[in-house]
Amino acid sequence: MREMLKMVLVLSLICGLSGLTLATVREATKEKIEEQVLTYVQGPAISQVFTEYDNNPVKDRKTFDLADGPITVFPAMSNGKLTGVAFERFGTGYGGPVGVMVGISIDGSRISGIGITTMKETPGLGARASEAEFRDQFQQHSTDSIALARNGGQIQAIAGATITSTATISAVNEAITIFNQLKEDIPTAWGS
Repeated sequence: MREMLKMVLVLSLICGLSGLTLATVREATKEKIEEQVLTYVQGPAISQVFTEYDNNPVKDRKTFDLADGPITVFPAMSNGKLTGVAFERFGTGYGGPVGVMVGISIDGSRISGIGITTMKETPGLGARASEAEFRDQFQQHSTDSIALARNGGQIQAIAGATITSTATISAVNEAITIFNQLKEDIPTAWGS
C-alpha cells in the first residue's frame, strides 16, 4: 500500500510539473504565435479581400469588445480615408472550422471580398473554397442577401463540397451581423 501511494505521489508530481512547464511555455510564446498568425495567415487573406488600399491593415488593426468577446478589425484605407474593414469569422466545415476573412465596405452595403484563412477540408473538394473561382463570387456582392443558389441566393456552391460552401456563407453572414453591431464605432476608431 505504501509503495502504491509513493507511485501516485511521484506521478502526480510529474504531471503537475509537466502542466506548469507547458503553461509557462504557452504564455512565453503567446505573442510570437499571434504575430505569426497575423503575418502568415491573416495578412495574406486581407490582401485577397481588398484590392485597393495604401495602409497596413495588420499594423492598423483595433480590437472591439462585443458581448461574445473581443474581435479584431482590420481597416483598409486609401489616401488616409477609411474605405472598408475586415475581420475573421468561422463556419463549421466538413473537416472542422473554416476561417474566413470578410471585407465589408465602410457603408456596409457591399462585401469587398473574402479570403480563406484556415481549413482542414478535403483536398480537391472543400479545399477549393480558397480558389479565386469561389471567392470571387463574393466581391462587390450586396450584404442584403448572402446565400447559396440552392437556398435562393446567388453564390454557387463548390461541387461536392456543400458543407464547406455553407460554412463559408455562415461565416460571411456572421461578419455582416458583427459589422452592423459595430458600424457606429468603426468610423471614429480610425478618425474618419
